[in-house]
Amino acid sequence: MGMFQGIDSSASALTANRLRLDVIAANLANAESTRAQMVNGVWQPYRRKMVDLAPKTNESFDNFLQMAMGSVSPQVEQGVRVTAIREDSTPFRRVYNPEHPDADKDGYVFLPNVDTMKEMVDMISASRAYEANVTALNAAKSMMLKALDINGR
Repeated sequence: MGMFQGIDSSASALTANRLRLDVIAANLANAESTRAQMVNGVWQPYRRKMVDLAPKTNESFDNFLQMAMGSVSPQVEQGVRVTAIREDSTPFRRVYNPEHPDADKDGYVFLPNVDTMKEMVDMISASRAYEANVTALNAAKSMMLKALDINGR
């Protein structure tokens, strides 16, 4: 393991969790948006978005072949990467509100599939993961600085 792999791993997690927080903030901001996108000439409510994460790997066939032939040493890439930002396919909420300008003929309004409580739990999870990676990054930096200290302070 190289000297900077721990820092690279924490940095990739910081980036991924920052994106998660941005997507959660967008979900919360649009929790009541009934006109987010037009589909077939009809306005649709905002659809909740989610971030998919996966570990960073260099598990390509070529890499395995080179390692099997002994021509390269195994290099394990560590960290996390964002694979996709996808829309949640759960149905929209249907609420009776006949005075709403987007109500249908029966008085129902379709609202986004954003659950504020779920978003808050996801936000706490992402912020804690972010804080943990900041702590790991600072610990790695501190160890490197102590290792480089030649005066013995």
